[in-house]
Amino acid sequence: MAIQDISSYTYKESFSLEIVNFDKACVINKPKQIETYNIFWIQEGKGVYNIDFKGFSFNGSVLFFLSPGQVFSVTSEKIKRAYKLSFTRDFYCIQTHDKEVSCNGILFNNVYETPFVEPCEEDSKKLDFILEGLKEEFENSKTAQHDMLQTYLKQFIVYSVRVQHDHYSLKDSKETKLFKDFSLLLEQNFRTIHSVTDYATRLGVSPKSLTKHFQKLGAKTPSDFIKHRIILEAKRQLIYTDYSVKHIAYDLGFNDAAYFTRFFKKLVEKSPLQFKKDH
Repeated sequence: MAIQDISSYTYKESFSLEIVNFDKACVINKPKQIETYNIFWIQEGKGVYNIDFKGFSFNGSVLFFLSPGQVFSVTSEKIKRAYKLSFTRDFYCIQTHDKEVSCNGILFNNVYETPFVEPCEEDSKKLDFILEGLKEEFENSKTAQHDMLQTYLKQFIVYSVRVQHDHYSLKDSKETKLFKDFSLLLEQNFRTIHSVTDYATRLGVSPKSLTKHFQKLGAKTPSDFIKHRIILEAKRQLIYTDYSVKHIAYDLGFNDAAYFTRFFKKLVEKSPLQFKKDH
């Protein structure tokens, strides 16, 4: 890693801001599993980032949002300046604030859509303004510093949600809300519930209706989402744990390890052990 300068600000190991000026390209070949919520803002640069085994190319200003458990690596990057915000659930709980902020399942904990936002020049100015206030507060040890830092972080996330809505034409339609509710429900239950019917029942719709709503959004079928979420977790465990295939199969709700292996191979085109070996 060739880095010209890094400025770091930290609050009680629960919230941090890093400002990085890159001298030249930096490549992280080995995938890393994220332990906290991360926001990467590449103000100017280009490259290819890999998130949960998918490559995402960028050129210009871009915001990446990563949640605990996701796998991150860099194929290539050439960046002039970047910011990294990192926070724990204890500092700012995405779920608790979701009614106000509406970022859960949109920016964070969203393993189904492209996990980045591209702010325009005017957006960047506003985000910059928020970060300037945040930097000042990090250097201020007066009363209620925690609350002030949390407020600035919340403003940054809220504005990012607005940029996402404005630039990607996201609407608070019935289909969009149902998709978000399904995504969050799946995230909580993919280990134990594999049936579209069970998810539809919990959402108060029929399986056929749930599938039709997804079709209107141009999304994959609910069944595909369930399968790919299970596969994603299997990949993470194969790489970042020493669990046996049998243990992983049981953890993901499969009573038969051989059936799990066939399930995995059908979707990944490799056996679990071959996938582990290749990584």
